[in-house]
Amino acid sequence: MSSSPHAIAGEQEAIFDAILTPYRSLSPKAFLLLMCGLAALGFCLSLVFFLNGAWPVIGFMGVEWFLLYLAFRINYRRAKNYESLVLTRDKLEVQRVDHWGREQRWSFQPYWLQVQLLPADAPDPDLALTSHGRSMIIGGFLAPEERKSLAAALNSALARVRSGT
Repeated sequence: MSSSPHAIAGEQEAIFDAILTPYRSLSPKAFLLLMCGLAALGFCLSLVFFLNGAWPVIGFMGVEWFLLYLAFRINYRRAKNYESLVLTRDKLEVQRVDHWGREQRWSFQPYWLQVQLLPADAPDPDLALTSHGRSMIIGGFLAPEERKSLAAALNSALARVRSGT
């Protein structure tokens, strides 16, 4: 999550600007090392089974390694998801882009917008934007502490817009 005010082309200055991205703890280099290590371990184990006459195990271990690799690649592709929040004096624009590059946009009028953590007393609440009977959940991939921090920052920015400062 990052925020920095900047001018939007042809529009007012952004009062709040954040891009929300999912966290991935495994770097590409660590991923390569992990896959190479698992391949080496799988090869050694397959060799043991082969030498003991259980040669079909080699194929199953190869398929298992490939499926694990595929699962990691899918996970990395999903890391391309992001949500963008831009608040100006006139609107809060939410843009959601999925891992295929498909984009969705929503616009909320800031004077009526409510930012809520639902349910408020839950250890892992959803962050909801609600206005005029419309509601949407944002930051579903964020940690609970990050959602709470985002809610506080967004409420603070909305308070500045409403007060006219």
